[in-house]
Amino acid sequence: MRIRSLIVAAVAVLVTACQSVQTTQPGAIGVTRKQMMAVSSEQVDEGAKVAYDQEVNKARQAGALNKDKQVYDRVQKISQRLIPQTRTFRPDAPGWKWEVNVQSSEDVNAYCMPGGKIMVYTGLIDTIKPTDAELAAVIGHEIAHALREHSRERLSRAYAEQLVLAGVAVATGAEATTMQIASQVSAVTFTLPHSREQEAEADRIGLELMARAGYDPNAAVTLWQKMSKAGGGGPPEFLSTHPSGESRIRDLEKNVPLVLPLYQAAAK
Repeated sequence: MRIRSLIVAAVAVLVTACQSVQTTQPGAIGVTRKQMMAVSSEQVDEGAKVAYDQEVNKARQAGALNKDKQVYDRVQKISQRLIPQTRTFRPDAPGWKWEVNVQSSEDVNAYCMPGGKIMVYTGLIDTIKPTDAELAAVIGHEIAHALREHSRERLSRAYAEQLVLAGVAVATGAEATTMQIASQVSAVTFTLPHSREQEAEADRIGLELMARAGYDPNAAVTLWQKMSKAGGGGPPEFLSTHPSGESRIRDLEKNVPLVLPLYQAAAK
């Protein structure tokens, strides 16, 4: 009876702690899912800032931060075209404290931590050899994860599971320290795969971002076709947290017509 009472109490606390949130506007692409959050945006953004600074400092100390000016300038130029388009989904997003860096690494990877902390690895560029539009698809996809606060959502789910399993004595997100959140943001960024639902949302929002920025959205399809073929005997690291496949490519192809007029208008 005591265990049952604890579980009931934990669920009650969970329901109180979690809030149904509409993180983004639907845009032309029509992403409307509400998300349950038990951790505040402020906490996650603070933790992400710490986690990102740690990665930047490690890269700097290794002499691997923004080594190639041409590559750095290219990534900056594409990012700065995409960032203003985030207002379609979140009016506050263009005003985030965005940071954009390039890390010299053989890893085929890129990410955008909460709050707009972007990192592109040179291994992705060297291996995939993306066009500017294909690179915009990568960066737009990563930006979309930040806009939808997918890291915050995943941390909230983890706290929810802890509450139900261990009872009301387990700390909620409101009690976690910035360093704990930073560690968890790093885990979410580098080791834990996004759900298929989150990946589909990032694909679709990223598609609209690139179209509004004047990049041909068809390049998102060719990008993931290249990704699927990359890596020789095994998939690149990027695909360990960003699953690919024919269904993903079909979904992109289906959604390109929705954003093509936006690209055509931007390209005039």
